[in-house]
Amino acid sequence: MNMIYRFRVILDNDTEDNVFRDLEIREDDTLEDLHNAITQSFGFDGSEMASFYISDDHWNQGEEYSLFDMSEYGDAKLMQETAINDVVHEASTKLIYVYDFLSMWTFFVELAEIVEETDSVDYPNLLFAHGQIPDEAPEKSFEADEDFDEFNDPDGYHDEDDLDVDDYDHLDFDENWN
Repeated sequence: MNMIYRFRVILDNDTEDNVFRDLEIREDDTLEDLHNAITQSFGFDGSEMASFYISDDHWNQGEEYSLFDMSEYGDAKLMQETAINDVVHEASTKLIYVYDFLSMWTFFVELAEIVEETDSVDYPNLLFAHGQIPDEAPEKSFEADEDFDEFNDPDGYHDEDDLDVDDYDHLDFDENWN
């Protein structure tokens, strides 16, 4: 009997509204099958570029599994050639899923449970949906550490109003370089 993987797929969203889907899929289905289940459950048409990334417990992005053959840009493995249970199991339960690299819809995919297949259920199966996906992908905020001071540079400029754009003497290049 096939085992069924239950995943929680959470939109990386900095708002208070959690948006997630709980999905069931056969362990030996491909990552492409999981991609299709995710896109359908969130209302995407599934035609955009997408990738899964193996992740650790801290959601650090690891090895890539791409929807399309990108071998000319690197050696990413393909979703349609990779069974889910080859990359996700009890010891490795997290994936990052990115859909549409222009909008950067980013999802955290976590294996929640492994159960036995039920004969009366068609898989993949949407178990639960919570929240509406926003019209646009949430913006990513890339913030510096709290102790980083962008104006505390070695030349002593602490206020951008003090900068003289015509003063090249302190810069480390030849102003007549061309």
